[in-house]
Amino acid sequence: MLQAHSFLWHYLWLAPHILQVVLAILVWRRGLHKLFPLFFAYLVFEALEEFLLYTLDVIPSVRGEIFWGAFCVGLVIEGFLKLAVVGELFSHLLRDWPAIAKVGGRLVTAVGAALVLLATLAAAMAVPDNNHLLISGSHLLQQTFYIVECGLLVSLFSFAAYFKLGWSQRIFGIAMGFGILTCEHLAAWAVMANSGLTVRGRSLLDFLNMATYHLCVLIWFYYLLLPQKSATTSAVLLPETNLDIWNRELERLLQQ
Repeated sequence: MLQAHSFLWHYLWLAPHILQVVLAILVWRRGLHKLFPLFFAYLVFEALEEFLLYTLDVIPSVRGEIFWGAFCVGLVIEGFLKLAVVGELFSHLLRDWPAIAKVGGRLVTAVGAALVLLATLAAAMAVPDNNHLLISGSHLLQQTFYIVECGLLVSLFSFAAYFKLGWSQRIFGIAMGFGILTCEHLAAWAVMANSGLTVRGRSLLDFLNMATYHLCVLIWFYYLLLPQKSATTSAVLLPETNLDIWNRELERLLQQ
């Protein structure tokens, strides 16, 4: 069962992305694509990318170079989309401080992109784990993206915890799904790229990656489609926080 091209292998590759298409349709019908346009774009692109890769993999006449070339191109686009989603989550988390949210979201995306470029250069000098350049390069590139994404997500959660910011269930659900996905994939690809695994070991890691993605799609289903709890407002004036002060000063600087 835990072998490539087994029934479970086909299911774990296709099922999460079929669910992604369903989720994207429901997100569109409920108007949530207007709140999370970058996350919606990620859902659509990831599903289409995986359907293409699956098709290239199961067609015997397709050469390995074509598959891994498409994989690398999709990986780069997917990686930058994820960085943009983290910036989008940051902006939503700081929606009560629009000036900070506007600058902060762009800063997160820009810093993430710069870290990816630097980490890619470092990965290019690493010892390859495969004689085929496209395969070893894709492993190192994927590991690089997950390092940067993990760092940005840890920063996002730490920032929210430090300033005691409230999470909406949708923002928390998207962030938690990406957090679980990133941590597991980072660990798996680090093992795959830096240790001499057997074919059996690599196959087991592939199954673990696909099963984790399936779980994360279900998490997004739950948090995005669950009815929102109505927020209660208080008549008591809350004390001004550091974020209020920073937001006011940043607005003043932007207007100059």
